[in-house]
Parts: sequence; C-alpha cells; structure tokens
Amino acid sequence: METAETARPEVVENGLLNERVRLRQPARGYRAGMDAALLAAAAPVAAGERLFEAGCGAGAVLMQIAARRTETFLTGLERDASMATLATENAALNGVQDRVMIRQGDVAAGFRALDLPPFDWAVSNPPFFDDAGALRAPAEGKRGAWMADDGLAAWTGFLLKSVREGGRIVVIHRADRLADLLALLGQKAGSFAIRPIHPFADEPAKRVLVHAIKTGRAPLRLLPPLVLHDRTGGKHTPEAEAILRGEAALDW
Repeated sequence: METAETARPEVVENGLLNERVRLRQPARGYRAGMDAALLAAAAPVAAGERLFEAGCGAGAVLMQIAARRTETFLTGLERDASMATLATENAALNGVQDRVMIRQGDVAAGFRALDLPPFDWAVSNPPFFDDAGALRAPAEGKRGAWMADDGLAAWTGFLLKSVREGGRIVVIHRADRLADLLALLGQKAGSFAIRPIHPFADEPAKRVLVHAIKTGRAPLRLLPPLVLHDRTGGKHTPEAEAILRGEAALDW
C-alpha cells in the first residue's frame, strides 16, 4: 500500500543541454534549474574517473555530467525513495544506466555506510538552510531540498570522506555561507578556487561555486565571476546561455 512517503509524485519531462538530456522530475515541489546546470558544468571529470553526487534528487546534475563527459562513471546518493527511483529511470531514459548508479541513503549516515571506495570527484548542491527558524517553512515538496536537517557540517564531512587524497570536491551554495564552507572543507582540504555567481553585474553574488582538493596546499584563488542576466531584455547573458545549452563549461 502506498503511503505519503512512497507515493510516486506527478512527473513532467523536461529537456536540458539543448535537448541532449531528458529529465523526468516532480511537477510540483523542487525542480532542477540553474544551480544544477552550473554544478554539472563545473565538474570536468576526465575519462575513466569516478564521480559521486551527494543529494542527487532526480539526477539532473548526474545526467548533465554524463552527457558532457561520456567516459566517466557516476554514482548518486538520494534520501527520498521516489526521487531515487526517478534518478534511476532518468539514467535509463538517457541511455547511461551502464555508468550511472543511484543509491538510496542519507548523508547523515556517513560515507562509510555505503561501503564504496573513495571517488576521484564529489559534487553537491547541499540544502541551503540548516536553521528552520531562518526562513518561512518551505512547501513540503521542497523541504528536503531546502533544509539540511543535520547541518552543513554533515554534508561537508560526507564529501571529504567520499574522495581519495588528491580528489576534488565541488559545491554550489549560497554566497553568504562561503566562510562556513571554507572553514568546514578546510579541515581536510585546500587549494580552494572560488567562482562568484552574480544575478546581474551590478548586484552582489547570490551563489558561489567552491572547488577544493583533499589534502591540497595551493593558495586560494578567486576566479572571475559568472553573471547570469543582463538588463537588455535577454533572459541570460551569452556566457550563462552557453552553459545551459552545453556549449561551455566552467574550468578550474
């Protein structure tokens, strides 16, 4: 018998990367968008390398990485059973089920609970809030994507455990949590590269992409920003549009 936790949500199918990727995702609640596209574009995984995503949802990031990097092996972890099922279906829909594996599980249980060897890359778009009093309660369908029940430290600790020494971590998050990200990841990683993401050129950054190397020791680098929109009437800047279409990437 289906319960509220196991019932399959109403699903819509969308095209990503100029229709190179098909994504089935819930019609209501959290929907993958620009953050997923930026995270996928910021993971230049080499042929033969293995990448892990913590909190993969319906697989938007993994499907885009699989399309961009055709000789890589990807694993996603998702707590919500219905979303994990959608991610598995999306891998089959895009013909990448032979190199994309989805595991259902919780970041709070730790990486060791998965009994997997460490990866070359780990990426994540952690829930943006870990204090329920900091914002109006999100709609139930969005709560898991917005609220980090175990705090940002649980996510960064998981990511640090999930990669080998010299492995790379890429996170997209709120710009105002940058100091927290650097402090938490800096416990075992370094060689930071930070790319600010601005909604408009004349407005402060709302997002940051943070790249770190486990046991890295190189100086921190602040990279040129990416501006998403201009004020001339176009929906996105040419740079952002090229990323959304899969014609450009964000290198480190």
